[in-house]
Amino acid sequence: MNPYASLADDFYVNMNLNTEMELSNSRETLLHFAEQMQRKYPEMRNFYGRDKGDFVLEGDKDSGVYRWCSLEPRRVASGHVNPDNVQTAYEQHVHALELAPYGLSISGLDCEALDFLMGFDFNYRGNHNALVAEAIGVPPGFAKATQMPGASFINFEPNLTFAVDEDCRLQCRLSVENRTTPYHIRTGEFQEEQLSVYVTARRYGSLDPGMTFVDALKQLKKLCLEVVDDYVAGEVLEPLARAIAME
Repeated sequence: MNPYASLADDFYVNMNLNTEMELSNSRETLLHFAEQMQRKYPEMRNFYGRDKGDFVLEGDKDSGVYRWCSLEPRRVASGHVNPDNVQTAYEQHVHALELAPYGLSISGLDCEALDFLMGFDFNYRGNHNALVAEAIGVPPGFAKATQMPGASFINFEPNLTFAVDEDCRLQCRLSVENRTTPYHIRTGEFQEEQLSVYVTARRYGSLDPGMTFVDALKQLKKLCLEVVDDYVAGEVLEPLARAIAME
């Protein structure tokens, strides 16, 4: 049972490996990687190209629960939408990272950054900015400005990035992204859009000698879960869910 299913309408766990050098764009290399991912997860059967040389392998989106991975010129990404649990998604990302050194010739020296992301989407018809301000509040220094007569929130997307090591190579970012535009506010015509909360643990730079991508991802997963469970679930996700339920 997904412990995060009750906190948002959709929940997903992604991995991004950003490289310093461009990946090989040969048909053989790209298709071999996709085939190895599909062999492990046969439900990922839709393969297609996008602009700028991106290629995607994914499952059936209509089900609401699906896996995907993508190969871009300088990034390998993997994601699982609405997984049964975090471990299920983590194992998929581990498989992609185990394939990367051999299937894509990616070395630990070639790592620009490695991400482990947990995302939460809330469906809401209304001013996302005002909702976020109501649910989690605004910084005290900004609070008085929000009381200006006739003022309305048109952009409030709080984010915070902090490092957890002395070299600032291991970081975590908490961010809120909304889809409300000035047009929506001006016309009062709001569509049901997704308000997103992201918690991203990131490791910058080449891997240490003897460290594998899987070793690094394990460290990032631990950090991301700690931040979500101890600092975000009760302070950000649950207040947002309550505020939406009360509308």
